[in-house]
Amino acid sequence: MENLTTQVAIIGSGPAGLLLGQLLFKAGISHVLIEQRSAEYVAARIRAGILEQVSVDLLKQAGVDENLKKFGLAHDGIEILTNGLKHRVDLSELTQGKQVTVYGQTEVTKDLMHAREAAGLCTYYEAEHVQIHDFEQNPYVSFQQNGQSYQLRCDFIAGCDGYHGICRASVPQDKIKTFEKIYPFGWLGVLADVPPVSDELIYVQSERGFALCSMRSKTRSRYYLQVPVTDHVDEWSDERFWDELKNRLDEESRKNLVTGTSIEKSIAPLRSFVTEPMRFGKLFLAGDAAHIVPPTGAKGLNLAASDIAYLSNAFIEFYLNGSEQGIEEYSEKCLKRVWKAERFSWWMTHLLHRFETESEFDHKIKQAELSYILDSHAGLTTLAENYVGLPYEIKTLNEIKGHYSDLVSY
Repeated sequence: MENLTTQVAIIGSGPAGLLLGQLLFKAGISHVLIEQRSAEYVAARIRAGILEQVSVDLLKQAGVDENLKKFGLAHDGIEILTNGLKHRVDLSELTQGKQVTVYGQTEVTKDLMHAREAAGLCTYYEAEHVQIHDFEQNPYVSFQQNGQSYQLRCDFIAGCDGYHGICRASVPQDKIKTFEKIYPFGWLGVLADVPPVSDELIYVQSERGFALCSMRSKTRSRYYLQVPVTDHVDEWSDERFWDELKNRLDEESRKNLVTGTSIEKSIAPLRSFVTEPMRFGKLFLAGDAAHIVPPTGAKGLNLAASDIAYLSNAFIEFYLNGSEQGIEEYSEKCLKRVWKAERFSWWMTHLLHRFETESEFDHKIKQAELSYILDSHAGLTTLAENYVGLPYEIKTLNEIKGHYSDLVSY
């Protein structure tokens, strides 16, 4: 048994764990990152691709935005297709200049991994039998790697290990409450090296179900179709996918659509999920370990980033001046933003998808609601404000300790 010590133990090396590690490193706080998967597996995961402006700012403050500036695609608007007609939502005009940026979560992860490797920070990939202990008072983590057993003593544990991770599962059931909604459909996603059908994302409400035309770059596209949750990927050939996508698009988009061989294809089930609270003594849950949103509102990665903004700020404040205010308020602050993002994602999902249980009356009501939103400046503003990301306030390093440069300032 090898004994290790650090200030913060981070479980999970997705974007949440990696970003927390990078921010702690910039502030001079020691930490160790533990991940059950291999580095290659983590770097290859295909996930979301829309960043709120506040997430872009946070990556900049973490010093990992070089590739983001080079390859990210700033978008001032989105399009919504309904009843065969496209309507542009001018995000920038409606939100006083705010944008979203198309930059894949896979690329964010790689950028953070490269920064971590360059800094020589301690990471244990392919860790086995990871367990967290005594997180209410004297936390430590036990795990194995390559046959060697380790015990890591720490001040705090950051549970960034996702929905199926060990951190949330370790909390006694009488101390945690979960809220969940399972949707009766999934998203069939295809990644292909073809130019996007449009310069901006197209959200499609159609009689045949929802579709989304997205992208990862000017030469790589990401498309989604609403499909029954019982469908299997092998039932969907590339030809069948492209044909169905065309059936849900307008005539102009069908003409502009370039098809090609898929390089990745998968079906993701949709759920809404929230854990309360997000702190248990010296254990803090962040990202998918604490909440899941359907991807319709493009909030998953961005919620993880805001969790980490609050959590890194709380740890930095604690280690620089001994204040526990950020630690005490972490769960409350995060959940306030989480529930607003959950509401928006639920609303977008409800508005744009066809549900098997909805009557024709229900469907007409949804069409009328969407029509109202698209014809109303107030309605469009509400949509745009939520889509680009609701603001949140955390202290800057200047406020924590005068001679430090800003960490975050929104």
